[in-house]
Amino acid sequence: MGKWDSWDESRARVRPNKKGSRPRTKDAPDHKDAEPGRVVQVDRGRYTVSMLDDGRPVTAMRAKAMRRSPDGRTPVVAGDVVGLVGDTSGDEGTLARLVRIEERSSLLLRSADDTDDAERVIVANADQLLIVVAAANPQPRTGFIDRALVAAFDAEIRPILLITKADLAEDAEDPARLVSHYAELNLEIVISARAGGEDGAAGLEPAAVARLRDLLTGHLTALIGHSGVGKSTMVNELTGADRATGGVNAVTGRGRHTSSSAVALTMEPAGLVIDTPGVRSFGLAHVDPDDVLAAFEDLVEGSADCEPGCAHESPSGGCALDAYVEAGHAGEHGLARLDSLRSLLASLAGAEDGPDEKRLGA
Repeated sequence: MGKWDSWDESRARVRPNKKGSRPRTKDAPDHKDAEPGRVVQVDRGRYTVSMLDDGRPVTAMRAKAMRRSPDGRTPVVAGDVVGLVGDTSGDEGTLARLVRIEERSSLLLRSADDTDDAERVIVANADQLLIVVAAANPQPRTGFIDRALVAAFDAEIRPILLITKADLAEDAEDPARLVSHYAELNLEIVISARAGGEDGAAGLEPAAVARLRDLLTGHLTALIGHSGVGKSTMVNELTGADRATGGVNAVTGRGRHTSSSAVALTMEPAGLVIDTPGVRSFGLAHVDPDDVLAAFEDLVEGSADCEPGCAHESPSGGCALDAYVEAGHAGEHGLARLDSLRSLLASLAGAEDGPDEKRLGA
C-alpha cells in the first residue's frame, strides 16, 4: 500500500468561513422593479438617462451583475431604453445602476471601413435618419450619402436628406445637382439657404426649420453628416439646446469637430433628435452586398434581368444594369448612380478605392 492510499477528501481540513455559511447562488436577480429610462448621453462609463415616467435626468453606471448577463458585452448607446435600480432620484451626486437593456427596435451601424468586421453602433431605436450635407463649404459627397442610405435601408429606418447652405450653390433649387441626382428615389429632401449670417455656422431658413419640425415630430431621429455642414446649428434651432458650432477649415476644406459624443435632445412638442459626432468615413462591412443593391431602389428593378450569381460588375459578366440605365429607366443620373453602386460593391469586396471614389467620400 502506498503512502497516500489511505487519504481521501474527507480528511481535508476546511477553514470556517468568517462571514457565515450562506450558500452561494448562480441565479441573478431579475430586477422586476427596475425603472425604465432612455439613454441620452454616454461619457466614459457614465450614462445620462432620461426616465420615461417624468423625464428627470439620472446618472447611472453599468451594474456588476450585468457583466455576467447576455447584455454584458453589448454597448449601451444613445437611444437605448434601459432598466435602472438603486437611487434613481436624479439628485446631485447620486448614481443609479443600469441592470438591463430593453429589446431594441432598430440599430444604426457602421464600420471603420469596408473590410473591418467590427460593427460600431451609432444609435439605437431610431426610426428616422436625417442625412445632413452642405451644398458647398464643405463640398457634398454623393458617395457618403449613398452609404448613409444603404445603412438606413439595412436598419429599416426612413432616410431624409437635408441640404444646407443652398445659397452657395449656382442653382439654389437643385444645390450641387443633388435633388436631380436622387430624383428617382422615394427620398424626402429639405433644402435651406443660410440665415442669420454668412459664416459657416449660419442657421437655417425659418421655412426649412418648420418643415423639419413637421418631419421629425413624433419620431426618434438620428442625425449624421460631415463636420461643418450645420448639424449642431440645426439641432439648436429645433430643440433650443446650446450645442457648440463651428465653421470649415480654410486650408483643408473640412469641418471642425464640435460634437464629441452622441446626444439625444428633446424637440417640442414631441420628438427626439440624436446629434452624432461628424464622421470622416462610413464603412458598410456589416451589410450584405445584396442589401446594398436593394438600397439603390432606382436600379434594383433592372437587376431582374441579370444572370444568376451576377456580381453587377459589367455587361461581360452578365449584368443587365447597363442596358437598364442606357434605356433611361434610372433617370438622368442613372449612369452616375450605377458607378456609385459598383464602387460600393467593389469596396466591400476588398478592392482599393480609386481617385473618383476618394473624391466622393467612399
